[in-house]
Amino acid sequence: MILYDRNRWLDAVFSWRGTALRRAKWRVLAVTLYAAIVQFAYEAGATYVGMDFRKFFGLDPSQHAVLGSLLGFLIVFRMNASNNRFWEGRTAWGQIVNACRNLVRVAVVYTERGSELVDLVVGYAECLRHSLQGNDEMEDLELYLHKGLTHQVKRFGNPPTCVALAMSAWIEREYREGKLNPQLVRQLEDQMACLVNAQGACERILKTPLPFVYVVMIKQLILVYLLTLPFAVGNISHWWSPALITIVALGLFGMEEASVETEDPFGTDENCLDMETFTMRIARDSGQMAATKANIISAALSRE
Repeated sequence: MILYDRNRWLDAVFSWRGTALRRAKWRVLAVTLYAAIVQFAYEAGATYVGMDFRKFFGLDPSQHAVLGSLLGFLIVFRMNASNNRFWEGRTAWGQIVNACRNLVRVAVVYTERGSELVDLVVGYAECLRHSLQGNDEMEDLELYLHKGLTHQVKRFGNPPTCVALAMSAWIEREYREGKLNPQLVRQLEDQMACLVNAQGACERILKTPLPFVYVVMIKQLILVYLLTLPFAVGNISHWWSPALITIVALGLFGMEEASVETEDPFGTDENCLDMETFTMRIARDSGQMAATKANIISAALSRE
């Protein structure tokens, strides 16, 4: 995810990194070349099978704008749907971060083996990140999970669920050995449920793309609109027509491509969520809570 200064307007305007133009540039160039060829044929008075090419021009721009209005409505729908998916994904990861902190906080303060749950929590976050990004190489999990559990995770149909099961098993063991009372067990399991629910929200976003019929219709209407636009403005704008169509094509292709990129917030593109930072934040906070437990308790007791 690209971080930027909202107040530096010119820097954003002339930015290349992270813009839709990188993906749409060849389509924009192709449409511009097409418009230039059409305009050249019009200015040269070309004929085809004895038919004057100029007769194809003269489409009423106001009637052609009706198609543009419909296309604009569909693109707005497409962008809103993609933005909703993006923010829902960010909200889900916010819940994951908070639930991980709560799990570690309670485990570290109330048990003597809280560091074990710390490793499981961080391993869960890393495993979920790999799963959402479709990355089967999970060698870095061995930094947090023991080899036996890592082997089971790799063979599990849903790897993060395997780690979640191990976390609940840790809670059950601490309760059975009398380290946790029923109230704390209920609180920890509530956080576990929040964690799994957020995971389910992420998986729903990932595995449920926008309906194909909407996506195809928008692409088809963009193509039809841009192919017919030179015949609506060519006899009015003349050699300004290719430049005008380039701007329109940049807007249409750019907005459509931006929607495609934000539709999957868990990808590896520059505008996707920076889940690696999220997992590093979970690892940092969890490790600090586990490492400073004794100092925090002594500081709290010294105030009494």
